[in-house]
Amino acid sequence: MINYTERLARLMQDIVLRTPRLSFIDLREVLIFGRFGRAEAEGAYATCHCLTLPQSEPGYYFWRDRATGQVTRRSEWFVTKTPEVWNGTTRVKYLISFVLPRYCEQTLERSRKADLYDAATPGWIAKLDTVVHELFHIDPEETGIRRLERADGTHSIHSHGPLFYEEVAEMVRGYLASGADPAMYDFLQHDFGGLVDQFGGIVATTFRNFPSYPQRYMEALETPPTDPVVKIEPLKPQSQPLIYTADDLHLRQFTEGTTRRMTAAERAA
Repeated sequence: MINYTERLARLMQDIVLRTPRLSFIDLREVLIFGRFGRAEAEGAYATCHCLTLPQSEPGYYFWRDRATGQVTRRSEWFVTKTPEVWNGTTRVKYLISFVLPRYCEQTLERSRKADLYDAATPGWIAKLDTVVHELFHIDPEETGIRRLERADGTHSIHSHGPLFYEEVAEMVRGYLASGADPAMYDFLQHDFGGLVDQFGGIVATTFRNFPSYPQRYMEALETPPTDPVVKIEPLKPQSQPLIYTADDLHLRQFTEGTTRRMTAAERAA
C-alpha cells in the first residue's frame, strides 16, 4: 500500500529545496499526518497547525444573569497552552494535516485556484498547490501562522488573501520549472480510487488518539483570593496527552468511508 503522508513528506522536502521562499523551513520540525474526511463532504483539504504559540494570559469564562447583568457563575481560572510534540530530540513546531480521501479528489476545475493557472494546466495541480499553500503558512519568525501584509505594509488579521493565492501559484509554477523529478509528485495525478487500484490501499501517519491530534488545552489555576464569591464550574479534565513522541504515532489505512489502525504485522510487512 502507498504511505501517503510519507510521499507527501518527500515531496515537501523537494519543494523546500527548490523554492527559495520556503528554504528556511526545517522539515524535521514539521510533522505530516492524516485526518479522515469524506470526498463528498464540505471542508478543508489540508491544514497547517502551529505549535509555537505562547501560553495565554490567565482568564476565565463567566455567565451573567440576563435580567440583572450580574455574574452568577464562572469557570476556574486557566491558561491556554500548546502540547509538545517531539521528533526524537527535535521539538516539532508545525503540524500539517491532510484530509483523506477528500484531498485526493481535488481538481482545478470549479475551484478558486483555476483562474491562477493556464487553461491547459492539469486538474491535479490543485493538490500540489495545496501542499505549497500549507508550507507557505509556516512563519519564518516562528510566531504562529504567517500573517498577511497589506499593500501599505501593515499586517492583516486574515491568513489568506488574493496575493497569498497568487504567490502560492507562482511558487508552484517555479517548482515545476525547476527540473524536479516527476517521480516526486506523480502520485498526485491519481484520485483516491486510482491509488487504491494501483497500490492496493492507502495508509497514512496518524496519532494514537485518532481522530484527535495535538491541540491547545486549558490548564486550571488557583483562584485569586480577591475574587467575588460565585459558583465555580470546574474545567473538564484533560483527557489528551500533553507531550507527544514517536510512540504516539501510528499508521492507519484509509478507505472511502472509514479508517482502521494497521496491525504490527501489517506494518512490518
